[in-house]
Amino acid sequence: MSITTPTRITTQYAGLVADTSGHDDGRPPLVLLHGLTFDRTTWRPVLDQLDDVDPGRRIVAYDLPDHGASAPLGSHDLEDVAAAVHDAVEAAGLEQPVLVGHSISAVIASIYAALYPTAGVVCVDAILRVGPFAEMLAPLAAVVRGPGYEQVWSELDASMHAERLAPDAQAIVRATSRPKQDQFVTYQRELFDVPVAELEGRAHVVLAVLRAAGRPFEVIAGDSVGPDDERWLRERLPQASVEVWPGCGHFPFLAQPRRFAERLVATAAWPTDRSGSRSRTAAR
Repeated sequence: MSITTPTRITTQYAGLVADTSGHDDGRPPLVLLHGLTFDRTTWRPVLDQLDDVDPGRRIVAYDLPDHGASAPLGSHDLEDVAAAVHDAVEAAGLEQPVLVGHSISAVIASIYAALYPTAGVVCVDAILRVGPFAEMLAPLAAVVRGPGYEQVWSELDASMHAERLAPDAQAIVRATSRPKQDQFVTYQRELFDVPVAELEGRAHVVLAVLRAAGRPFEVIAGDSVGPDDERWLRERLPQASVEVWPGCGHFPFLAQPRRFAERLVATAAWPTDRSGSRSRTAAR
């Protein structure tokens, strides 16, 4: 059963629970994907602002598999998650959306855009430079899969700097984060089990596909994306733009939801291509 609010409906598309609002009006719809361990409700401050600054546009915020009210998949490898999101996008009747992904979902959104038709990507506090994170996390695989998970998660959680947010935004982070061990391990399986060189090669292929497609690609980051990261991305994806909002930690969209919403408004002008879908094998 769908639940109606003054501006949004909570429903389900292809197994993924979602908040949806607006209607199809020629502007590319927005698809919002939250970060690992969180859920779709982290976007509600942004959705409230979009109701004001971009009324009527079709927007769908999904719970990822095994997050919020969505059931898990048999595999949470990121291409499989991107495929599940695509199924949900098709079930919602969305054509060539703008994918907005926070943290791990920035990677999922980028993979999606390399495999399926999109109008562009907005990455929030993450890029596809997988090497440094994989080199940091991979040696901890046995720890994370064992009783040491809580300590590793505590350190990762502290690195997000939620304390930099206003009290109401901190409350949203606390209310929406449910860091289950099996969830974390299955979503990070590739970082644990796939050689770093192979992961980097996959990222380069995804970026090559996006570069050839020429779609807009924007990064809005807190403090985690530095000059070296920006240089790395621009060398591989010249159309990419990177905007850093100092002092926001891992959550620039919660630190400044109005400003973030205004950035999303601009994506309404991003062009779409009605020539057809790319093959799902394009980014392999």
